[in-house]
Amino acid sequence: MSGTTTAAAAPRRRAAGAGANRWVVLVVLCVSLLLVAVDATVLHVAVPAVTEDLRPGAIELLWIVDVYPLVCASLLILFGTLGDRVGRRRVLLLGYALFGVASALAALADTAQVLIAARALLGVGGAMIMPATLSILRQVFPDRRERALAIGIWSAVAAVGAAVGPLLGGFLLEHFWWGSVFLVNIPLMLVSLPVGRLLLPESKGDGRGPWDVVGALMAAGGLFGAVLGVKRLGGGEPAASLLTVLPLVLGAALLAGFVRRQRRRTYPLVDLAMFRRPAFSTSVGCIVLAMLALVGLELIAAQYLQLVLGLSPLETGLRLLPLTFAAMAAGLAGARLLRRFGPRRMVCAGFCLTAFAVVLLTAMGRADNCALLLTGFVLLGFGLETTLFGAYESMLSEAPQEQSGGAAAIGETSYQLGAGIGIALLGSVMNAAYAPGLTGGVPGVPAPASAAAGHSLGE
Repeated sequence: MSGTTTAAAAPRRRAAGAGANRWVVLVVLCVSLLLVAVDATVLHVAVPAVTEDLRPGAIELLWIVDVYPLVCASLLILFGTLGDRVGRRRVLLLGYALFGVASALAALADTAQVLIAARALLGVGGAMIMPATLSILRQVFPDRRERALAIGIWSAVAAVGAAVGPLLGGFLLEHFWWGSVFLVNIPLMLVSLPVGRLLLPESKGDGRGPWDVVGALMAAGGLFGAVLGVKRLGGGEPAASLLTVLPLVLGAALLAGFVRRQRRRTYPLVDLAMFRRPAFSTSVGCIVLAMLALVGLELIAAQYLQLVLGLSPLETGLRLLPLTFAAMAAGLAGARLLRRFGPRRMVCAGFCLTAFAVVLLTAMGRADNCALLLTGFVLLGFGLETTLFGAYESMLSEAPQEQSGGAAAIGETSYQLGAGIGIALLGSVMNAAYAPGLTGGVPGVPAPASAAAGHSLGE
């Protein structure tokens, strides 16, 4: 009798403890998010080393970099809404386990194909982790003022993770081989599993109606096709190519079918009525644009610093560090700025700072200009993080609590979609500016080598 009572009381104690220790819960969630965000960019500085070791083709190299955000973006709605049904903590812990296994596979990959497959599995694990962190945060911080501070810290970690990835990658490449950038995930996940199981509260949605499996698969397939088509365009593939047009058309058709299906269902997978609220829909668009700029510009900057200025991977990571500190400062100041200016002015000011930073960085040439680079990265980090903070806070506050998993999944889909499109779009712009200079060959360089160099800056 006593044992039964103790067992029954355990979930209640965990739920009560979650309220008392909500800041500890925030730390656990931020560590989880940090690993997922770091993996989106940690490979950027390792691209030259991976190219030299595995000898991937131009398309394979793009897949190695881009398959992680592609798969992650595709599955966020599926796992975000699944967490609303079966428990967000349960999905999060499963994501930890899968992330650790996939990290080991990526670290030991001996071919480009194995590395692509491992990065895809990392994307599945990331899709299980990301929406769960935001929806659990929404639950443990019901007060909007406290939640604003928590979202500021959370969004700062998201931006810092993307920014610190190149630094961590550069440090590891200085001392170890490129696979070490994945090995660091394993001990952290081994710690996160028992700690998360002990500290994190379990939560679900209202559970009304069956989970729409078909709708979840349609959303995953549609997002995969749409981002794949954009990715192929970013890789320099012809716009009229069947392998480019077909994913775009199929992706658009599946997404249109998904929207139509959700409107007709009594208990939809995602309540599309949320998009009728201007604050929610605008916030989603702002997250896409902010991540497009952040991840795309970081990839270009990492290649520029290494391949043009000739810096080492560690030096490259250190040069990107001011962006990290600026993002942290913006996230920590976000709650105060929100109370004073509101989310609309924050997002507007953030985009203006970002645009000014990008214009400033276009003045960089073949010579190393530390002051210009420092100023540009500080403005870029502060501007983008200010935008992300305002957008996330507005989006999450507009969503009903029982649909926080679905809303978080939409926000994180926007995050990963922006990252994937940023790599493809800005990579395409960079290739369009770079490749024509090598079209006629380079004097003194053999034709095969000149042709290979024309494929990408890395080659």
